[in-house]
Amino acid sequence: MTGTNVSDYPKLAQLWWKNVATAVTGEKTPQAAMDTLADEMDQVMARLQRAGMSNCAPKLSPKGDPAKWLSSDHAPWKKLANEKPKGETIPYDKLLQAWKEGKVC
Repeated sequence: MTGTNVSDYPKLAQLWWKNVATAVTGEKTPQAAMDTLADEMDQVMARLQRAGMSNCAPKLSPKGDPAKWLSSDHAPWKKLANEKPKGETIPYDKLLQAWKEGKVC
């Protein structure tokens, strides 16, 4: 999207809620729901681009490999090898001391 305004917000908002609902209900995985949302939003934006909106029409970039955008150094982050590590209990005094020293436990 271009600028700070959302082109055809009413249509895009419908797509958002419809696809989020499929993830929340378990009909689709969150990743599958967001992939569908992205495809549907691209279709709407492409239609607006072809229609040549009067001011600031959207300009879609070509589709590419998501790995191009993912990074270990900055957002958006690539998926971790272990997204849900086992929890660890740390004594409160140790956490408090680490906080005072500006360290991470």
